[in-house]
Amino acid sequence: MADAVVGDGAEDGDGQHAFVVGSGVVVQAGRDAVVTIHQATRRVAWPVRVGVPPPLAEHYQERRGHALLTEALAAHRPVVVIGAHRGAGVVVSGLGGVGKSQLAAWHAWQVWSDAHVDVAVWLSALGRDAVVTAYAEAARRVLVEDDPLIAERPPEQAAAAFRAWLAGTARRWLVVLDDVQDPADVRGLVPPPGAGGQVIVTSRLRDAALTSGRDLIELDVFTEAEALDYLAGALGDRRDADREQFEGLAGDLGWLPLALGQAVAFIVDQPLLTVAAYRALFADRRRTLADLAPAEGALPEHQATIATTWSLSIDRADRSGGRGLASKALRIASVLDANGAPLAVFTSRPVLGHLGRSAWRRVRVDDVLDALTRLHRFNLITLTPTATSTAADDRTHLDTGAVRVHALVQRSVRDDLGPRGVSRAARAAAAAMTAVWPHGKRDADLEAVLRANAIALASVTDPATWSWKVYDLLKLVGESLGGAGSPAAAFEHLSRVREWALQGLGRLHPKTLAIQSRRAAWRGDSGDPAGAVADFQQLARDMRRVWGGNNKRTLIARRELARWRGIAGDPVAAVAALEEVTASMTRRLGADHAETLVARSNLAYWRGTVGDPAGAAAEFAALSADYERLFGADHLDSLITRRELAKWRAAAGDPARAVVELEDLVPDMVRLLGVVHVDTLSARSNLAYWRATSGDVGRAVVEFEHLLADSRRHLAGNHPHTLTTRRELAKWRAVAGDPARAVVELEALVSDMVRVLGVGHVDTLSARSNLAHWRAVAGDVGRAVAEFEDLLTDSLHHLATDHPHTSTTRDELARWRTVRNNPPTPPSL
Repeated sequence: MADAVVGDGAEDGDGQHAFVVGSGVVVQAGRDAVVTIHQATRRVAWPVRVGVPPPLAEHYQERRGHALLTEALAAHRPVVVIGAHRGAGVVVSGLGGVGKSQLAAWHAWQVWSDAHVDVAVWLSALGRDAVVTAYAEAARRVLVEDDPLIAERPPEQAAAAFRAWLAGTARRWLVVLDDVQDPADVRGLVPPPGAGGQVIVTSRLRDAALTSGRDLIELDVFTEAEALDYLAGALGDRRDADREQFEGLAGDLGWLPLALGQAVAFIVDQPLLTVAAYRALFADRRRTLADLAPAEGALPEHQATIATTWSLSIDRADRSGGRGLASKALRIASVLDANGAPLAVFTSRPVLGHLGRSAWRRVRVDDVLDALTRLHRFNLITLTPTATSTAADDRTHLDTGAVRVHALVQRSVRDDLGPRGVSRAARAAAAAMTAVWPHGKRDADLEAVLRANAIALASVTDPATWSWKVYDLLKLVGESLGGAGSPAAAFEHLSRVREWALQGLGRLHPKTLAIQSRRAAWRGDSGDPAGAVADFQQLARDMRRVWGGNNKRTLIARRELARWRGIAGDPVAAVAALEEVTASMTRRLGADHAETLVARSNLAYWRGTVGDPAGAAAEFAALSADYERLFGADHLDSLITRRELAKWRAAAGDPARAVVELEDLVPDMVRLLGVVHVDTLSARSNLAYWRATSGDVGRAVVEFEHLLADSRRHLAGNHPHTLTTRRELAKWRAVAGDPARAVVELEALVSDMVRVLGVGHVDTLSARSNLAHWRAVAGDVGRAVAEFEDLLTDSLHHLATDHPHTSTTRDELARWRTVRNNPPTPPSL
């Protein structure tokens, strides 16, 4: 009720007159009174300002969003000084902490001091009541001349009146609805941009109800230039201020403006703390984000810590539906790669089971997709599905896709979970990745993404808390790296996993021994067969100690030790050891056991290598019959055994028959495995090789050209098969009459092999031998001799003295020295 001023009037008979200025109630006790109300006219105090924008951060950076905001607000109109033009509504959406409110405040502060803008309203849209209250206050101040009783009206009615006034007025105005939490909170209240009006909405939501009919600015994190400019302005006077440290700090914090601002405040408050020292603190997993942020009371007004900022969004996502599943799905995402985890991981059976146990109910794929959609809606994740439409209900069916999460959101979630919660999430995520791994088929893109996610999981969790599922996943990563053509990377990765296993499980734990076995194999494949022999010797001793000499795992280790002895240059010892192991496997496992068949295959190969190709061919013929009987003709091992049989028949003196058999085999492999499966490519290489050996060099060169094109297109450019194919193509081009071209190609190949495999890898040494040989054939004998001399030195250093390659190099060196020292006598005239 407004104040009233009451004055005495002249008496008239028994009555009394009074006058009132303003609105009010007059009670005259004891006798009647006549009250005359004189309503004083109230005026609007222009310009009207309701609410106050938050202050701009120190060292505030203008960004690309500013230009987009100005352009959007000025759409289809000439630009005015304050950038407040007509017919524009803008929604600023993005992850909490990217600077949405700051962008809106930057524009609002330009308007606030401009008296030509009649009405400016800034309100925090934390709920419908907050919006209605602010609108009602604005109505009381703006509409008082049009509706003297506006202050007496219910808030919803006053708010509706203010919105209607905004829609119809010719005056200039700005309304900012900051941090809208739910479209329902502003339904019917967002004003349509009027003749001179501007609307800015900021939100963490992506809802169409907010963005429809308005330009959408999706504000991202800082660019590198923006982050460096900000840090240079804020920390440029620190003693370790340099571009490298600033780049590192910005990268550590994911380029997030709020996080960088709070890191700066933390550093500035501690004069002895350097940027490098802060980064070391941040890298320490034992510290939480709260440990590395200023205290709540020390933060600027209107600003919460990044953890608080996101916890509100997570809570809102949970309360929006789905019975709390959104936060549980985010826990899985917190231990995966921030750059993207396959959607299939989240819809896998292990994750469904984990979420079901956490939620105490059955969780289906649709439930998970709904939870992820809610997280996406609140900008806690970015969901990028590959969608296909279903005919049944025209909904989007999510077959594949990726879930991306900012690294600091992940860190905040892990901080909240604690070590035990993180361990549970990691266990579920590891089982899920193992379940969706493309076992038995090659999917290079999916494997690369899964490798990145597995490595991310290992980097953010404590090995002391790992379950066997994590170790199994990390072993898969090693196999994938090697299979992708990076044996050295596989060896390095498994070496790290082995160290973790030694610390967490112990040397004789079955998982540790399994990792040791695969590490040893990739060590050999990366060019260190002698090292592989030493590793398998120790492994066989350890396995005999744990399981005994006749255990299947011990026998496999002995078989692998024998194989690597042969590769390291002692094929005779390999044959002797494999004869013993094969006999033991036959007794212990049976003649038809898969591991016994592998041992028989190894034995046949090394018998052929030591000079009995006919015996090798006979054994592979028997193996081929056994594989077909046990597993069928279309089994991969059956196909590979047919390939080996053809090879040894050719080596035994019948290359023509080998060509016929390989011509039959390759179509079968293409049908069953695909044209670019690595085993198909290997069979095609064998076919081209034996065709050339049989005399059809021209056709073989064409086949090698096609094979190289397919290898480059479908395998990594540095994949061992691709490198080997390049070597074979160069060799057979030389045989076909073009040694000069072969030299050029082999020079490039040797350079690549040294870079990829190392100078001492047997394949690199073989390519160098080819290069020197064809250089001599092309006429440069002196240089070829020098290359063979260097090659012999390296072979003696990296391989055994009696290794076949070392022996071959000695022979080649002697041959070409003879040619060099005894040049042909020119014919007499």
